[in-house]
Amino acid sequence: MQTKWISRGKCPCGESSNGYNIHADGHAFCFSCNKRFNNVGEAKMESKVVEITNKVSSAGDYGSITDRRISEATARKYRTKIKTNGSMISHHYYEYFNTEGSHVATKIRQVEGKRIWSQGDMGDALLFGQNLFKSGGKYITITEGEVDAMSAYEMLGSKWAVVSIKNGVQSAVQNCKQHLEYLNSFDNVVVCFDNDKPGIEASQKVAQLFEPNKCKIVRLDYKDANEYQKIGKSKDFVQDWWSAEAYTPAGIMNLAKLGDSLYEEDYCETIPYPWSAMNEKTYGMRTGELVTFTSGAGMGKSSIMRELMHHILKNSNDNIGILALEESTKNTAFNIMSVEANERLYIKEIRNQFSREQLNKWQKDTIGSGRFFAFDHFGSIGNDEILSRVRYMAKSLDCKWIFLDHLSILVSGQDDGDERKSIDVLMTKLRSLVEETGVGLLLVSHLRRPSGDLGHENGKEVTLSHLRGSASIAHLSDSVIALERNQQADDDVIACTTTIRILKNRYTGETGVCSYLHYDKKSGRMSQIDNPFEDEFNEAQGVI
Repeated sequence: MQTKWISRGKCPCGESSNGYNIHADGHAFCFSCNKRFNNVGEAKMESKVVEITNKVSSAGDYGSITDRRISEATARKYRTKIKTNGSMISHHYYEYFNTEGSHVATKIRQVEGKRIWSQGDMGDALLFGQNLFKSGGKYITITEGEVDAMSAYEMLGSKWAVVSIKNGVQSAVQNCKQHLEYLNSFDNVVVCFDNDKPGIEASQKVAQLFEPNKCKIVRLDYKDANEYQKIGKSKDFVQDWWSAEAYTPAGIMNLAKLGDSLYEEDYCETIPYPWSAMNEKTYGMRTGELVTFTSGAGMGKSSIMRELMHHILKNSNDNIGILALEESTKNTAFNIMSVEANERLYIKEIRNQFSREQLNKWQKDTIGSGRFFAFDHFGSIGNDEILSRVRYMAKSLDCKWIFLDHLSILVSGQDDGDERKSIDVLMTKLRSLVEETGVGLLLVSHLRRPSGDLGHENGKEVTLSHLRGSASIAHLSDSVIALERNQQADDDVIACTTTIRILKNRYTGETGVCSYLHYDKKSGRMSQIDNPFEDEFNEAQGVI
């Protein structure tokens, strides 16, 4: 069997400094980031064929590995030999053994060009150095390479077991699984892989093979263990090794470690609602939260969304994203301008009553600010497309507040016909997206049709159980705000008044009715008023 020399160096992906191997046949592979690169051209090097057979030679001689500052005593212990060219070391020979103690493979490193190849059967071999240490010791350290293993062993006073994985960091888990019984026999397993992204990720994956508190991970300040050895920082390495902490899964931390950082406020932008009574219960709306507004048809959801868009424009410098799935971008623009004008400009007959100069002024003062970005969906409203647009608005357009109106239309056309499942999936993704981007997401969702004679259009009180399709809407929202209105009331004030009821409020915990908003038919604006139902209630109780 034949193979060709491999040239090793820095990977173009930027994740590895020495794991990039260019083969003479024109392809390359990075053993750190586990990526293949095709058609990179002929390797710019001298190409030489090396025989790989089951017959393993013991080339080289023992001596100190001066280019890595490793003593001859350590090299002898690890059965590592060198070949010199004059006064310079040209090759390293790392010997590998099997469970019977037989020398079954040798890995060869050519110093110039960092070329590496092997002889023998590496698949049957133990971890590098495993044959030197009996199972059941107090500590064993696992490194990413042979030189690092010898360096760590020497810097730790030649006292504790140190081994290396065989084939690069991409095979770390496989190597450790293969010899898990041996590694697990030690009281403490210490992982000391390279201080780069592939090394850090592999450390965590290897640590998950062991029971809790068994495995510790060394956080290196330099590239790898041998780097400490070469620059004379052995004491620093020993300190970092003893400071290694037991692995804990991502997202789990000991709260005692917060210390003074507990009082360092994470950045969270807060904007009060336009209506003071709502702020008394909610303390405003915040970025990083998902707020769901819900009601039956004709309760004032669109009017409230317009008010909030305009309010954010006037009370912040933030960009605003809008995904209004039941209207065109032009309608969205006229809706925002209507709040500025105190006129219902979204109605063509009313808009025509004003001059172009007046319209241009309202346009300039709102959408002309350049801070509104609307999704022109052209009827295409697939879930993945919506999610990608939300992410784009947040990350590329720097939108801090995003309006999505409405959830129900997104799931109504799903092919599987399972609305509940579709809502669960979509809400989970939206929740994750809010956590990922830190935006404030204001979501509109419809209610299911209630049982009984009294519907939402008659002012039926809304509960969380009325949310359409799935309980995940309530579970995954930070706040759920319901709108109630009796459209059929004889009293014109009551018929045009929306009751704001907080159904969920994760921030303060306060729920219940918080505000009454009256819709002005001429201006299209919603303003806070006193409870218009108080007299009606007193009369029913016989107070009046």
